[in-house]
Amino acid sequence: MPSLKNKVIIITGASRGIGRSMALRFAQEGATIVIAAKSDKPHPKLPGTIHTVAKEVEDAGGEAIPVALDVRKELQIKKLCDQIGEKFGRIDAVINNAGAISLTTVENTSPKRYDLMQQINSRAVYCFGHYALPYLKQSDNPHILSLSPPVNLSPKWVKDFSPYTLSKCGMSILSKGMAEEFKEYGVAVNTLWPQTYIATAAIEFAVGDKDTLNYARKPEIMADAAHVILTHPSRNYTGLWLIDEEVLKAAKVSDFSQYAYNPEYEDKIQKDLFLD
Repeated sequence: MPSLKNKVIIITGASRGIGRSMALRFAQEGATIVIAAKSDKPHPKLPGTIHTVAKEVEDAGGEAIPVALDVRKELQIKKLCDQIGEKFGRIDAVINNAGAISLTTVENTSPKRYDLMQQINSRAVYCFGHYALPYLKQSDNPHILSLSPPVNLSPKWVKDFSPYTLSKCGMSILSKGMAEEFKEYGVAVNTLWPQTYIATAAIEFAVGDKDTLNYARKPEIMADAAHVILTHPSRNYTGLWLIDEEVLKAAKVSDFSQYAYNPEYEDKIQKDLFLD
């Protein structure tokens, strides 16, 4: 399988959770990881900052570039893309992992929370597509990968938290459109979503509680799936709404027990949102 050695990869929300796991997975092959997140200083409740992950990336064998970034600020995104693109002459991949979640109805979602989800989720995908494109064009295998689901407009998914659903489906619709638009440049644009709950702060605090993590898989499954995607030839692997388990099965992975957060609950792992 092709390597990510020396590839320049921007990962948003990389100070913890899935973003951190992806950073460490790619670092094992000697990739250069731009760790872009708001967590410049320690969070009172959550572990990890861009600086702690930078050290982990370097210890794993990669090059780390920690950058304090708020994906709501398009000029910060432009500055980041320009700095990285000009320094390396290209950007090889952008992973839109940063996310905001509130599983609340229209009635119970404040305008401020609504705007936050649209900005951090779907709008950031647009901003990175817009500002990273000139540098992605210079890569020999460029990819944009966003963590969002296959679009599912079943009443089950739009009734109780449509503001969040809109923001995540917006990411997927934008990705489908960019895949067609950027095809002539050889830039792959895909989305990736977990088959199951993933043991992250979002699951613990927004979906359930600490006990909910027992019904989840570890973030490493998403990192391994992302690795498979980024090592595919970009010209013939684009415009796809992908599921982590399906990606890994296609790559001949058959043992998923290794990803269980709590092995004792392996047969009780919960299917993720938006998947019927």
